[in-house]
Amino acid sequence: MGLGIIVKDLVKVYRIDSVEVQALRGLSMEVKEGEIVSIIGPSGSGKTTLLNIVGGLSRATAGMVRVGDIEVTSLNENQLTEYRRKVVGHIFQTLNLIPTLTAAENIELPMMAMKVPRSKRIERVRELLEVVGLTGRANHKPGELSGGEQQRVALAAALANDPPVILADEPTGELDTVNSKIVVEYLLKINREMGKTIIMVTHDPVVARAGDRILRIEDGVIKAALTPAQVSMKERTLSFIDQIRMRMSDLESQLRKLEEDLRAGRISGDEYFRERQKLTQTINVYREELHRLGVVS
Repeated sequence: MGLGIIVKDLVKVYRIDSVEVQALRGLSMEVKEGEIVSIIGPSGSGKTTLLNIVGGLSRATAGMVRVGDIEVTSLNENQLTEYRRKVVGHIFQTLNLIPTLTAAENIELPMMAMKVPRSKRIERVRELLEVVGLTGRANHKPGELSGGEQQRVALAAALANDPPVILADEPTGELDTVNSKIVVEYLLKINREMGKTIIMVTHDPVVARAGDRILRIEDGVIKAALTPAQVSMKERTLSFIDQIRMRMSDLESQLRKLEEDLRAGRISGDEYFRERQKLTQTINVYREELHRLGVVS
């Protein structure tokens, strides 16, 4: 079964050189036991930071996270390692599969870290390959699998030690529509059949609607809580405007990176001006489109 999650007044401040960046600004939320919650919001809004703190991969600057009876924000390094192994399973957009191991060996690996006996590991791998529909691909390495199959292996590996909580960061981000739908179906399956609590970060409004609730993060706080039906009613306008804003945010990040590259001498002045002109033109096109839709950017 899953565990409930309570996040209260969460703050995360990063220092980049002499600059302070506040990724989370007193964020609070609650996820019920066995619930699927989708988290949406523009790039840089704090979605991944939130997931990493709940998952014990990063420490909060202030605030509290409780998963079941465990106060994650109070754990020391050894306790955090134990927590990551037993309580949460992570699925990332950039797959963390080891390319030289087969699908079965990648799924087995987390159990080896827990010193699970070999006979139990083999049985568990067999069960999980069946759960994600990949029994016939057990001996294939990641490079021999499609993107969707690789993500299903990553899902099985996240389930290896039977954690009550699954944290998925853009699990369909690099997949086409068909494979995205398949991966989401498997996430729903493990939620329904195993009762896992799932938090899923996504840019895709269609994927987000698979959740019981959708939370929108902006500027490091929860700005809205929606039901899938509410997202459905507003989807055309909302998702199109959001996609434009997200794309603009990504382009602005690329502009900042371009300036850093110029200052660090990684690109020439000519390259900088050429790329800057292309990015600026695209941003202006998106800005005009937002104005046309009546949105002041």
